[in-house]
Amino acid sequence: MYLPSHFKQSDLAVLHEFIRGSGLVTLVSLGADGLIASHVPMLLDAETGPYGTLIGHLAKPNPQGRGVADGVEALAIFHGPDAYVTPNWYATKREHGKVVPTWNYVAVHAHGTIEFFDDSDQLLDVVTRLTNRHEGSRAAPWAVSDAPPDFIKAHLKGIIGFRLTITKLDGKWKMSQNRPAADRTGVAEGLRAEGREDVAALVPEDRG
Repeated sequence: MYLPSHFKQSDLAVLHEFIRGSGLVTLVSLGADGLIASHVPMLLDAETGPYGTLIGHLAKPNPQGRGVADGVEALAIFHGPDAYVTPNWYATKREHGKVVPTWNYVAVHAHGTIEFFDDSDQLLDVVTRLTNRHEGSRAAPWAVSDAPPDFIKAHLKGIIGFRLTITKLDGKWKMSQNRPAADRTGVAEGLRAEGREDVAALVPEDRG
């Protein structure tokens, strides 16, 4: 990921918080037939590995989890809020017109080595933790234990688990930091007017 210094986010606590709050993640790895990507939810074990370890599962027929040797390089891409930025929001457009459109966004790239597992107890732990994470805030959360044990056991045979030990973690918060203060204020105001408070809140404004 191209990472100019003014967009770089290197605070591990911030990166981990972002990962924990993410939903669907893009997992990219190199297989026998070239690059392959899957879109899956993941868990973060922050205490294992230099930058933490990501855990999830794939469908067993998915070629990304078949015939891949443990230790192969992989990349997990976490996507945050993003929005188009029109030059009309820049104060400098009115001054000299030398402006162009851009895109503001947040992204985290977790590089590392991946290993797969099919132990039923470990798979049950992964699906239980993923379920609890996404059901926990609901008024009437569903639990894995709500389904018949034999039904769950059969479904576990259809998936394969993975662990990605993070060896490099890049965070990019591209939020107009390279623009003058008046331009940043214009961007934040323009985004709010379009109902994009999620992105506007991340633009650093000069409050005086």
